[in-house]
Formats: sequence, structure tokens, C-alpha cells
Amino acid sequence: MHIVFAASECVPFVKTGGLADVMGALPAEIARLGHQATVYLPYYRQVREKSPEKKPVIASLTIPFTYYNRFVSVLDGGKRDGVQFYFVDCPELFDRESLYATQSGDYLDNWERFGLFSRTVLEASKQLGVPDIFHVHDWQTAMIPVYLRSVYYFDPALRNAGAILTIHNAGYQGWFPPQTTERLLLPWDLFTMDRVEQYDTFNFLKGGMVYSDALTTVSPTYAKEIQTPEFGYGLDSTLRKRAADLHGILNGVDYTKWNPATDHNIAAHYTPDRLEGKSACRKDLLHAFGASHVSAETAVLGIVSRFATQKGFDLIAQIAHRLLNEDVYLVVLGTGEPYYENLFRSLQEQYAAKMSVKIAYDDALAHKVEAGADIFLMPSRYEPCGLNQIYSLKYGTVPVVHATGGLEDTVAEWNGETGEGTGFKFPHYDANEFYAAIERALGLFRSDKKAWTKLMQNGMKQDYSWSEPAKEYAALYEEVARRRS
Repeated sequence: MHIVFAASECVPFVKTGGLADVMGALPAEIARLGHQATVYLPYYRQVREKSPEKKPVIASLTIPFTYYNRFVSVLDGGKRDGVQFYFVDCPELFDRESLYATQSGDYLDNWERFGLFSRTVLEASKQLGVPDIFHVHDWQTAMIPVYLRSVYYFDPALRNAGAILTIHNAGYQGWFPPQTTERLLLPWDLFTMDRVEQYDTFNFLKGGMVYSDALTTVSPTYAKEIQTPEFGYGLDSTLRKRAADLHGILNGVDYTKWNPATDHNIAAHYTPDRLEGKSACRKDLLHAFGASHVSAETAVLGIVSRFATQKGFDLIAQIAHRLLNEDVYLVVLGTGEPYYENLFRSLQEQYAAKMSVKIAYDDALAHKVEAGADIFLMPSRYEPCGLNQIYSLKYGTVPVVHATGGLEDTVAEWNGETGEGTGFKFPHYDANEFYAAIERALGLFRSDKKAWTKLMQNGMKQDYSWSEPAKEYAALYEEVARRRS
């Protein structure tokens, strides 16, 4: 089978979140299974800086809008791990400082940028290879199935192609004015409640949900959660209607990059059976954060995150003073909302001997936190899948998480009687419950080193690689292709 992946981010070219990690790994796994995999990305300024002077495979495509045309080139991005990459080059739309927004807000022409990208993928595919399946991701490419089942419906080249939409985060949907319908040259009969309209806006993600052959999201629990008003962000009723076509497939992680046995970013290597290197990594982490004074008996708590309310930092704020009066040392790495950046700066001033904060995105330092901390805190309000808790398991850093989305699916509560479990969870989004889960972790860390070692080893032996999720996706591709044919 031939699968075309279309997305707005992909490592190693450009990244703002977990979508990029998925796009960097899943197509390669699909290729390893024997399928043909092609990836289309916008040729952002950030992509051009990493991959300059790419040659066009299509010199010019005409993409029409209401009163004008855009002219787009498709560049050969080369092959990586058996995957063919193509870049959609339209400098006036993609050669910008940021991907989606500036500090003053979203780019006002995002409707045009990603509408053009979606239509270019379809047009380019007719020349470079029509796939069996278009696998599109989030609102930025959700227009592909909308176009495919409307203005391209009678196109003989594309009519049998299937479309699968993966929802990485239902909170980001792509809302635009009603006039977007005609600006994208779509028929007005699409702008209804059962198609693309929501609260008198044109909703890209909703359109993709309605017109895709199948929907996936990034964990089984999140697939259930987004069908509720709390997590569906207004699209829960649409998702309930598509429940039979909605699949929760847990994201994998790339263990070639995240493995304490081979990681070149950490001070020493270690495995579940040879844990000696973990203490060297702990010392290295504390040195990197200017905290070499911390006792070996003090639990080191780690946080690596985007600073946002979604990530549970309102709970952190509520328990910070209680927590920092314990025998703990807290290391924090990340950037995000100014309120939380300032909160952590203020806490560091108050508790200089108990915590250290680095307001930055630093991949190498993130590896050091995962390897060197004893406990990892991840109290997300919601978390479609999450990666850091999976990294933490692999590195023997015990996660404390809110039982939501992928956190619920990947972390099992420790049971002292059976010696089973991989971490600690709290069921309700509540500061006291979060604190109680941390206390359970600290109690075990301080009182029973043998049990703690067993808990670490349990986590390190888990396998959340991409091999099984890729097989699930391949089976879904085949099912959709059979239906389309």
C-alpha cells in the first residue's frame, strides 16, 4: 500500500509538540512493514534553514482562491529511513518567523496557509503518486478529506483514495469566519451544523472529522474522553456520531533516542539489571542545575514541560509551598505562559536551596532530567498521550501523574503487596489528591529501597516502541482501503 502523510510538523525538520515526534517515527515504521510512505510538509523558513537548496519536482502548481491564484512549488526532500519527503514551497505564506502565530496572536491567514497546503497535497499526489490512504493530522491538514469528498469528488484519479484523520489534541480546531467557505472555493452547502459549521464559524477539524473514512487519536482513554463535553471542546457530539470509526491508538516513542543504555546526553549508561549509572546521572543533573549540595537521601523531583494550565501547573502552584517544605529538591525545565514562568522564578527566589528552574527549551538537558531525577511530576489536566511519562519509565524515574488520557494508559499504580505497577496516579484533578500521590511516592522512596528498585525496574521493562502501534495503523489503512475499493 501507499500511504501519504500530511502534517504541519515533523522531526527533524520542525517541531513545536508531540505531532512532530509522531511524524518523525510512524512513517518510517510503516515503511519497515513493507508499505510505501510519503510525507508532505510546508517549506517553512525553519525547514529551509535545515534543508536548503532543494530541487523542485513540480515547478509550479496553480492553487485557486476567490479572486486570485497562488503558485506553489513542490520540492524533493529526499528519502530518510525509507520515507520520501516533499516540501510545499509558497514563500509568501510559509517563510515566516513562526509556524502558526506571533506573540500578538494567530496568523490571520492561517485559513489560507493550510487550505493551500491541503489542496497542494492533493494536486501534487496526482503527479507524484496517488496513495491508497491520505493520513492527515490535526486541523492544519483536516481540509484534505473535506476537499477529497467535495470539490474533488468526481476526480477519477482521487476517487478511491481513503482518508484517515488523527486528532492529537481536540482543543486546537482551526476556527475561521464563515466567509472561509467561499474563499476556499467550497460549496456553501458544506457550511451546516452537520458538516463544517460550529457556532457560526468554519471549523477545519470538524470538517475533517465528518469527511474522513476513519478517525484516530493518540491513546485509548483519550478516545473515550473526547466524546465527553469536558474534553471534546464542543465536538463531542460529532465524535459520538463517529464512535464506530474512532480508534484510540497509543503513540509510541523512539527508543533509539530515549534509552538510558545508549543515550549520549547522559553521564552514564544503565539498564534494569545494572542500575549503577543512575546515581552518576543524578549527580550530573544536580551539577547542571547548580545543586551539588543535595543529599543522596533527598528525593529529586523533575519537571520537563511546556508551562501551561493544561499541563497541571495550577495544581503545582497550589501545592508548591507544602511540597518545598518537604525533604525534596525540585528541578524544572521548560518555557510557556508568562504567568507560570514568573511563578517558578518567584518560587526559586523563595526556596533557593530547594529548587532550580531553567526557563528554556533544551533537549540535552531534558535527557539529563529524565535520567537523573528520582520522581517525575506530570499532573496534566488532560493529556491525549504524553511522552515524558514514557521516557521516565524507561529511565527508571518514577512518574506521578493524573489518571487521564495516555497517562492513564501507560502508568500503572504501584501495588506494594504484589510488587506490580510502574508509578503513582491520582484519579481526580485536585491539588490534594496530587499531593497525596507525591506523598505515596516519597514514602516508598524513603522507607523501602528494595521495593523502590523493583518499581524502577518495572517501568524500565515496559515497551512503548512504535512497532505495535504501526501494525495497528497498517491494519486500519487496509480496512479503509477495502471499504473505498
